[in-house]
Amino acid sequence: MKASKVAYKPVGLALGALSGMAAGALFKQAWKVLGHDKDAPDATDEDRRWREVLLAAVLQGAIFAGVKAAVDRGGAVATRRLTGIWPG
Repeated sequence: MKASKVAYKPVGLALGALSGMAAGALFKQAWKVLGHDKDAPDATDEDRRWREVLLAAVLQGAIFAGVKAAVDRGGAVATRRLTGIWPG
C-alpha cells in the first residue's frame, strides 16, 4: 500500500465521521421542508406507511451519498494541494 494512502487513512476517517453528522442534519432539515412534522420513520415503525418509510430511506441515502462524495473529493483535492500527491 502506498504511503500516501496510509497517511490519508486517519484524515479520511475523520472526514467520514463529519460527513455523516452533516448528512444527518441535512436530512432532518429536508424531511421538515417536505412537510413532515414527525421524525423520519424507521423501517420497523408499525404506524408508518410503506410509502413514507421508503421515501425517507431513499432521501436519506441520496443525501448521505452526495455529502460523502463531496467531502471525500474535497479531502482528496486538499491533500493533493498540500502534498502534491493524490491519496487514492
